[in-house]
Amino acid sequence: MFAQEDFLTVEVRDGIAILWLDHKHESQNIVSPAIIQLLDEAFREFEENDAIRAGVLISRKSNFIAGADIKSFAIKEKGDFRPFQEQGHNALARLEKSSKPVVAAVHGACMGLGTELSLACHARIASSDPATRFALPEVQLGLLPGGGGTQRLPRTVGIQRALDMMLTGKNIYAYQAKKMGLVDALTDKNKLLQAALITAQRLLKNNPSKKQSKSLFNRALEDTPVGRSVLFNQARKRAGGKSRGNYPAIPAIIDCVETGYSKGIKAGYEKELELFESLMLTNESAALRSLFFKMTDNKKTGTKSEEGIGRMAVLGAGLMGGGIAEVSIAKGVDVILKDISEEALVHARRQIWKGIKKKVRYRSISKIESEEMIERLRGQVDYDHFDHVDLVIEAVVERMDVKKKIIDELEAVVDEKTIIASNTSSLSVTEMAEHAKHPGRIIGMHYFSPVSKMPLLEIVTTPHTEEWVTQKCLDLGLRQGKTCIVVKNSPGFYVNRILAPYMNEALLLLDEGVEIEAVDKAFLDLGFPIGPLTLFDEVGLDIAAHTAGSMETIVGNREGFVVHQGVVKMVESGRLGKKNKKVFYEYGDGKRKKKEPDSAAYGFFKGAGKGTLPVDDIQKRGLLLLLNEAVRCLDEGILRSPQDGDLGAVLGIGFLPFTGGPFSYIDQQGVGTVVNEMERLVSTYGARFKPCERLASMAAEHAMFYPED
Repeated sequence: MFAQEDFLTVEVRDGIAILWLDHKHESQNIVSPAIIQLLDEAFREFEENDAIRAGVLISRKSNFIAGADIKSFAIKEKGDFRPFQEQGHNALARLEKSSKPVVAAVHGACMGLGTELSLACHARIASSDPATRFALPEVQLGLLPGGGGTQRLPRTVGIQRALDMMLTGKNIYAYQAKKMGLVDALTDKNKLLQAALITAQRLLKNNPSKKQSKSLFNRALEDTPVGRSVLFNQARKRAGGKSRGNYPAIPAIIDCVETGYSKGIKAGYEKELELFESLMLTNESAALRSLFFKMTDNKKTGTKSEEGIGRMAVLGAGLMGGGIAEVSIAKGVDVILKDISEEALVHARRQIWKGIKKKVRYRSISKIESEEMIERLRGQVDYDHFDHVDLVIEAVVERMDVKKKIIDELEAVVDEKTIIASNTSSLSVTEMAEHAKHPGRIIGMHYFSPVSKMPLLEIVTTPHTEEWVTQKCLDLGLRQGKTCIVVKNSPGFYVNRILAPYMNEALLLLDEGVEIEAVDKAFLDLGFPIGPLTLFDEVGLDIAAHTAGSMETIVGNREGFVVHQGVVKMVESGRLGKKNKKVFYEYGDGKRKKKEPDSAAYGFFKGAGKGTLPVDDIQKRGLLLLLNEAVRCLDEGILRSPQDGDLGAVLGIGFLPFTGGPFSYIDQQGVGTVVNEMERLVSTYGARFKPCERLASMAAEHAMFYPED
């Protein structure tokens, strides 16, 4: 049990209590049930102390509050968590109703319960620093804001802004928070305490009621029962269209907010208590929390060596090369960007600067930081200064002869300890290593497009890769903000390998007459972020055709497996994907964004879109092939662990996040259930659905990938 001084110390100046948040046992201020009890006691003492007239809540750490202790959410049955949550509600209500004004002084991350704590204060002052950000990210864990946020936030910033914030879990930076009314004033981080004390003194003299600034339309929408009814109905419709019913936290958040307006705020708080605990017990929340812990553990795989990557080079100034350069300079790495074309370098620099300016516009970085960032980038057409780089990442055309030529050129100019990495997505890194003079320094670093947004990095090792090389690349990836998985070289590595049979099955479904839209809709309803045929369009049919050879290598000798050549034939006819608007869909120009299936695409398949299959069969055919391939990757040692497999699938291809990943999904369903479904598909659709040996043996033994404690 914590003592109050383990989390909170009090300093009094001129009758104003400064409540310093400083968790002595954690690097960040994390709120657990025990901490809630301490806060409750502190707020009661604050209210009862006649010598204190006002208060300021401020953190001694670099962040205000990083959020709740998620480990405390692992309850077994209804009623286990409610007492702690009720105490939290009561503590914040006591703070909110206090006759003594309290000011929240926020610098750094103010997440989850941190934002809810600040909402219960009578005023909020924040530093204008780019590090300051507010968020209610509970929805990303399959939960809702459980500290009164569903009631206080809408009444502070308006219903629409509150729903947007809660349903996405996105960060709100300082200037945006000020603009929307989430904070009352901004100041320099070094003057934060002084500004909060001045605000507290002003509140003692005058406590004006704050009114939200709304347009006439928004007043009609948010401040009338009829308008709110329309608003909540539209919110459900939009959210349901995106979540497809796979995320129960989304309608629960809307229900809480609506209840607070239709039945009163007391009923809203009660609904929040009821639904928060119900959500804690769902499979979806358990899976999303498990995924969070895997991502947190993944960040701990790096070292704190001072001999990291200080200067690097990127070959190829295209979309991938420019993206790799951008995420590197953003984290303080000096980058040489080389291309054979000056025009390509100019374009890449322009795109990188565009991305940096966007961050400045949203105030997530300062203007000075943006200038420092772009100064780390140097574009050139030769190998000058390559003898001083620690790492070179090539991101040139996907041709083995070109890759080998690049390796020859690099080995002639770089230092003997310089790492040479390939960003290839489909070529053999082992073949590249065996061509090199120093095979131990060759490695794959497979980034996903767009690099600035996709969180995953596959680090691909060969039998020759030296351990220090792997670790340095892993450290760099983590520094770039990526979740990294280390995989052994294999056709398609891990992510593209598990994707290949799933995508191939979509083509076979077209052969059987299933409509293009029906295929995509089935997998969207299942929970994938994009349908497989739309994914072909987005990635490019030429790139998909290029990987068909890898697919043949993977499954060519397996019973019942046929690699469909439809995409190859489409490319031969000049259909390259969305890039030349000759694809599975027709995409409208300008404001006409709705896409329609391109009937000409059926000409490359046996079916004409006139057939039907049960939706469950369509979904299971793609899904179970993907699961089977993931387990094969683990069995063959391509993956280091089921955790890496889950992270790679969720972050690389958007595999059903609410299940926690392929291996978590199998455990949820039960290996026996999954194997039985595969055997059913074998009897109906063929031998390619036969479960791999590991799955079959696990089913016989009733085993799990994550054995329960």
